Amino acid sequence: MPVIPVSHSARLVALTAVLAVSSACSKDGQSAPATGSAGAPSARADSGKSRGAGGTVRTSPSITLAATDVATIAPGTIEDGVGLTGDLRPIETIDVRARIEGDLTNVYVREGQLVSAGQLLARFENTEQESTQKSAEADRASARADLANMQWTLEQDAQLFKAGAIAERDYKNAQQAVTSSQARLAATEARLRSSANQARDTRILAPSAGVIDKRLVEGGVHLAKGAPMFTIVRNGTLELAAAVPSRQAGNVHVGQIVHFVADARRFDGKVARVSPTVDPSTRAVTVYVEIPNPGGTIRGGTFATGRVVNRTLTNVLTVPTAALKQSAEDGKPFVYRVTGKTIDVAPVQIGAVDERLGVAQITDGLQAGDRVIIGNVGTLGRGMSATIAGEEKGKKKP
Repeated sequence: MPVIPVSHSARLVALTAVLAVSSACSKDGQSAPATGSAGAPSARADSGKSRGAGGTVRTSPSITLAATDVATIAPGTIEDGVGLTGDLRPIETIDVRARIEGDLTNVYVREGQLVSAGQLLARFENTEQESTQKSAEADRASARADLANMQWTLEQDAQLFKAGAIAERDYKNAQQAVTSSQARLAATEARLRSSANQARDTRILAPSAGVIDKRLVEGGVHLAKGAPMFTIVRNGTLELAAAVPSRQAGNVHVGQIVHFVADARRFDGKVARVSPTVDPSTRAVTVYVEIPNPGGTIRGGTFATGRVVNRTLTNVLTVPTAALKQSAEDGKPFVYRVTGKTIDVAPVQIGAVDERLGVAQITDGLQAGDRVIIGNVGTLGRGMSATIAGEEKGKKKP
């Protein structure tokens, strides 16, 4: 076949036409790849082709979503409330200190041991205290005997004085002797109580039932009065002190139920007290919550997150909080809704938010049955084509 020569002007015309078509395609067919929240591809961005006026080829970005990237709006039940966080502390911590100075002879408990009220924890050397107590008991017995003798003498002198057998001075002396005997008896009883207390303080007893948290002493040491010996915690009930913003504190009241999560376990407590004042530095109100802890299954110091339940909302439209986005222009919330095979931007109004379930109430903007995109699946925009993996295959099955 003979080669037909092409003129230089014809070549220029053909090259100009190719460049014009390429420039139009590049402007209309730009699309961004989609990546998952962890950086791995969770959806595939493609380009769909369509022909515009004059036969020009246009490209629109598209994306393929996994079934887990889409949630269907449906009525549900959520709890409206105030969130709380903090450490669970034993409701009471008791420091046991030495009441006397002396030598500690024995210690009978160790850390982590459960003790009952009145249980013997340790013992001091008590020889001196017991001797002092016995001496005080003897002094009291002697004072009682003297008082009884003085009272008998007074009765006899009273009869003799009435009969005129003795002078009034002798009768007054008998009365004074009784008063002095009563004072001596009172003094001996006071010394006996003091010595008895000292003897009692040589035995260190648990002031309340609980668990030994700290043992600070060993047998055979000399302790000063007031020296710390043990720390006992009452962990049958735990308490959480949480700061609640003052604008939300009005929704918290004594007796409200609080749902907690700690150590991957769920449990409930109740609001026990609410501070009557606002902290001027944080503008927050302290709320105290008590949590029953039978058997001490939850350890003191455990971090917990909770929620004070104000009300329970039933049969309301809910959306996963992972689907909610915030407009960069006005800060209003919106979601990406999948309508047919196209992505749309739907502004929404949010009601109550349940952080525990990870859902929010939608008061306007969506209807039951709407499908929204959740999580981070990449770059999205209004008008993009969306394909949900698995749906097309399911439709092809007979």
